[in-house]
Amino acid sequence: MTTIQTNLQRVLNELDGSNTRLVAVSKYHPAEAISQAYECGQRIFGESHVQELCAKHENLPADIEWHFIGHLQTNKVKYMAPFITLIHSVDSMRLLHEIDRQAMRCNRTIDCLLQVHVAKEETKFGFTPDELLQVLDEGEWKTMTHTRICGLMGMATNTDDTEQIRSEFHTLRQLFDTIHANHMPQPTFRELSMGMSHDYKIAMSEGSTLVRIGSSIFGDRTY
Repeated sequence: MTTIQTNLQRVLNELDGSNTRLVAVSKYHPAEAISQAYECGQRIFGESHVQELCAKHENLPADIEWHFIGHLQTNKVKYMAPFITLIHSVDSMRLLHEIDRQAMRCNRTIDCLLQVHVAKEETKFGFTPDELLQVLDEGEWKTMTHTRICGLMGMATNTDDTEQIRSEFHTLRQLFDTIHANHMPQPTFRELSMGMSHDYKIAMSEGSTLVRIGSSIFGDRTY
C-alpha cells in the first residue's frame, strides 16, 4: 500500500463503528493522490477552490461525491452546480439564494450545510448562533425549492486547548439540536460537519457526522 492508502486506512479504522463519515480533503493535492484513496474505497472528497474542483471532477471517476468546504463566492456557484453533492460552507442567505437559483437552472436540488462561527478567531466565516436562529425564525429559507438544508458546519479555534475546542464543538452540537427540534424536524436535517486533522477525535465525541481530514491522509499540501 502507498503512504496515502496506509494513512487513509488508519483514519477509517478510527471511524469504524461510529456514526462519523470521512470527507477526505484533497485540495491542493493532485488527481493521482485522490486516485490512490479512491482505490481504497474512499468516495467522498472535499475541495475549497471551485476551479480546482471542476478540473478534478472532469478527470476523475464519476461516482465520487464532491463536497465543497471552503469559502464560496456567489459568482462561482454556477460552475459546480451541475455536479456538487454537498456544500458545507453556506455563510449567508445571499449565497443560499444563489445556490437555489443555479440548482433550479440545472434542474436539481443541492444539499447544503449552514456554516456557524463558533471559534474565537476573526478569520472564520459563518453565522453567529444568534444570527442563524434569527434567520431561521424569519423563514425566508422556506421559499427555496432547489436547496435542502441538511445540517450545520463549523470550525473550532486553532489552539492546543482541548477544552476550548470541545466547548466550541459542544456549542455547535447544541445549536444543531435546537434547530432540529424547533425549525427542521425532518430526517434530512442530519449532518454535523466538524473536526479536522488536529481535532477530529474531539469532534467525533461531540457528535460529528462528517470529519474533514486532509493532511493526516495526504500529507502536507503543495501550494
